[in-house]
Amino acid sequence: MDITLEKLNEVLDALEKGELRVAEKKDGVWTVNKWVKEVILAGFRLGAIQDMSQGQFSFFDKDTFPVRHFSQADGVRIVPGGSSIRRGAYLAPGSIVMPPAYVNVGAYVGEGTMVDSHVTIGSCAQVGRNIHISASTQIGGVLEPAGALPTIIEDGAFVGGNCGIYEGTIVEEGAVIASGVIITSSTAIFDATTGQFIRRNQDGRIVVPRGAVVVSGSKPIVRDGKPLESGVHLYCPVIVKYRDEKTAGSIHLEDLLR
Repeated sequence: MDITLEKLNEVLDALEKGELRVAEKKDGVWTVNKWVKEVILAGFRLGAIQDMSQGQFSFFDKDTFPVRHFSQADGVRIVPGGSSIRRGAYLAPGSIVMPPAYVNVGAYVGEGTMVDSHVTIGSCAQVGRNIHISASTQIGGVLEPAGALPTIIEDGAFVGGNCGIYEGTIVEEGAVIASGVIITSSTAIFDATTGQFIRRNQDGRIVVPRGAVVVSGSKPIVRDGKPLESGVHLYCPVIVKYRDEKTAGSIHLEDLLR
């Protein structure tokens, strides 16, 4: 694909307006718009290092990806204190960014979603509507390879503090991720309601089921079908139940903080 600066800026503008997305859910299946990622990647090759320093703070980055500027008309609440949203990221009206936070190029943040303090949302991550990404959580970026799906958090999910959701993980609608849970493509999640592990799907991704309530747990190291005598355990996220009215009520309390 022959990509010019004009094409790059056209795509970045469309991403910022929400007219274009890196990934979309069509007929219940998430698909990646590979060509959009290819344009973003080309932007790094087209750019040159530029001095973007402000006051006493020094910044040097590619001139093709400056910090995005907002106006009151955008309807986004960005609380003072050092947050940074990069060019090509979309924040929907009604979303909230608490300081300091970082949202990278190609990311999508839906209406009513709160990006809390010390949260990072990686390149091309797709975060839906009415979600709370709690303090110090990292939503991983997946920019390369261009055909790979990014990390996705669907509508109505809740992600607790100090979590890490990485490597193209999909957190389905309404799921609750408790504080401190780490999920990657190699993380086997144990579903205590069925007694089975949720492993990577055919596309190599971990999918947290709709409405699942996931907490940090552990599993014993097994050799020849038996736990080691040392008693050493490995980290393992555990689905303890699926979301009910009581869970929804406790999550609703978060709305009062907005």
